[in-house]
Amino acid sequence: MNGFDFDTIVRTAPYLFKVGLVFTLKLTFLSTVGAIVLGTLLAMMRLSSNRLLSGVAGTYVNLMRALPLILIIFWFYFLVPYIVGWVTQAGRPIAVGGFTSALITFVLFEAAYFCEIMRAGIQSIPSGQAGAGYALGLNYWQVMGKIVLPQAFRNMTPLLLTQMIVVFQDTSLVYVLSLTDFLGAANNVAQRDGRLVEMFVFVAVVYFIISYTASRLVKVVEQRMAIAR
Repeated sequence: MNGFDFDTIVRTAPYLFKVGLVFTLKLTFLSTVGAIVLGTLLAMMRLSSNRLLSGVAGTYVNLMRALPLILIIFWFYFLVPYIVGWVTQAGRPIAVGGFTSALITFVLFEAAYFCEIMRAGIQSIPSGQAGAGYALGLNYWQVMGKIVLPQAFRNMTPLLLTQMIVVFQDTSLVYVLSLTDFLGAANNVAQRDGRLVEMFVFVAVVYFIISYTASRLVKVVEQRMAIAR
């Protein structure tokens, strides 16, 4: 460790945290919210008695889970401008920015995993509760929104938070698009100052601390929910 330059880490820490980590946390939060919403809709489609809706949702989930995330990141980074240009009938690719492209990618990809979590949560609710809702005159969407989904979200909270930690770790892949996430910011400093070991060790330590702390908090939430039951 005699050649380990701690000064490089100290000097660049404000940049790494204020720019890189803020970008990563912002992408993680927005991706998780969007993926939960889309994943819940997909879960309801998969559980639908309509074979077309169920089939479409099942195909989407299986396709997304079968493809590497890094491949999907590249696809959407290059395809989204063409898709936006086609939708808006601009006749040319429309630049949407790296962050927007990455956000769309993560929402669509992670929704497949949140879908399976929410599907398990919905199926964990006794069918008698939904039947009681129908007996009171509620329609399908009212039963799901007022009876089933609130309980499903509560039951699946630890799993949803755990998957959010996975999303946080996965966002590091966007550095291959030269975006300034936490890993990308550290890579910029490493290449500029020639301190690859220091930067990547520091990044690994920060990711470990955040992920481990978050996983312990999820464990606490899970234990408290078990006591509440």
